[in-house]
Amino acid sequence: MFDLPGSWVWDFWFADDGDRYHLFFLYASRALRDPDARHYRASIGHAVSTDLVEWTQVSDALVRSDAPSFDDLATWTGSVVRHPDGTWFLFYTGSSLAPDGKNVQRIGYATSHDLENWTKSGGPVLEASGPWYETLESGAWHDEAFRDPWVFPDPDGDGWHMLITARAAHGPADGRGVIGHAWSPDLRSWELREPLSMPSDDGFGQLEVAQVEVVDGRPVLLFSCLDEHATESRKGHAGGTWAVSAESVLGPYDVASAYPLTDESLYVGRLLQRRSDGQWLLFAFRNVGEDGSFVGGVTDPMPVAWEGDRLVVQRG
Repeated sequence: MFDLPGSWVWDFWFADDGDRYHLFFLYASRALRDPDARHYRASIGHAVSTDLVEWTQVSDALVRSDAPSFDDLATWTGSVVRHPDGTWFLFYTGSSLAPDGKNVQRIGYATSHDLENWTKSGGPVLEASGPWYETLESGAWHDEAFRDPWVFPDPDGDGWHMLITARAAHGPADGRGVIGHAWSPDLRSWELREPLSMPSDDGFGQLEVAQVEVVDGRPVLLFSCLDEHATESRKGHAGGTWAVSAESVLGPYDVASAYPLTDESLYVGRLLQRRSDGQWLLFAFRNVGEDGSFVGGVTDPMPVAWEGDRLVVQRG
């Protein structure tokens, strides 16, 4: 498990350079005392490992920029990919406050040649806009959701795709969460496209930290959402991380068919394929303890496998 004694650790993502695994994670000082305050103090830390169990913390990857900037409040969740020319791209969420105090999220990136020294590109490359995506003007939510970029190459070699935590401009407020979508020819310029899922009366208010992978030949989408941010029909299912089987990595994703992969004690489930044997593993952060309080820290790897039509965590 990876944790820090002086900080809360929560959302995270991986990169594999062929020799070491790299863990990028959000963290904030426990001196804040209130774990809910961590979101507006988040920086992106970095740790490395050769076995996915023992981790060594190294220099931080990114911190917020000076105001005024799209990331002058905090740097939030993202993903890392490598361009064919060898450049690493770290896509991340920039958080800032609108004049009315509500949170606005946009997506930017930084580049590196060694996964340790990162240079921000400047301003955001994507933000929420109509006609497909809800913005603050709707007044339906406490923020303008447009975060958690998950970037991967097109399976047919046609550029790159990004999955985004977003909300549709229509539908029930608690079922309006969708998988936003953007495309790029080069990782630098991005074209916003329509969502890869639809809002639903049997859905979720937000589909956080989406990831899509082909696990043992079968595409599967992961996202996270708690009871309090889901439709009434989802309440009581105690899902933390959810899974959706798909026809391809580009969906379409039938969010109404989502099933829980973990309960609410674990959140932000991430899949990673172990290099040594090809085993797919699930990681998550510890969300709440038995007393209902926030815990934090990234779990050790948990093997997953298909049982019928569902991906499940294999218990030892």
